[in-house]
Amino acid sequence: MSIPERKERERADREHLILTAARELAEQQGWDGVTTRRLAERIEHSQPVLYSHFRGKREIIGAVALDGAAEMAVALRAAASAADGPRARVIALARAYLGFAARNRAVYEAMFQLDGGLAFARADTPEPLKDAFAALVESLGEVAGDDVHPALFTEVFWAALHGLATLTGTERLLPEDTERRTELLVDRLAVL
Repeated sequence: MSIPERKERERADREHLILTAARELAEQQGWDGVTTRRLAERIEHSQPVLYSHFRGKREIIGAVALDGAAEMAVALRAAASAADGPRARVIALARAYLGFAARNRAVYEAMFQLDGGLAFARADTPEPLKDAFAALVESLGEVAGDDVHPALFTEVFWAALHGLATLTGTERLLPEDTERRTELLVDRLAVL
């Protein structure tokens, strides 16, 4: 391995370490607890090393959000592909989405509620965000109905899922009713 290749690998490893530490701190203490000082201590590097990878906390949040979007896309596709039939696919997709949000509160918050500098629904939207949306469209398009564009239906369904995830995560909705809400959403919105 050449020296430039080794240095690039070490840089990528450090960046992964920074993002992993940020996620862990955010899950434990919330995003307010994620500071460059704490991150530097956790990864045993100096703050200037952090700044050689990211310009600041906003950029770290954006990178965590992109990683989360890629993880969510994988989870959504896996859930949908394991289900048989349109209703089962949509239920599985909704469960996977809500489950991801519940298990990864800080990542979900970075993806959708914090300013990580990410553009949505624009030409410059990063690929992981486009792919996560595409994972939704793949299963929801078949239940959109003939009178609505699949992407528009997906936006409405996604907005409903996001509302359920956010309200449940902030304890404004009781988690024990999540399954009933999921089935009600699918039964009322999807054309099956």
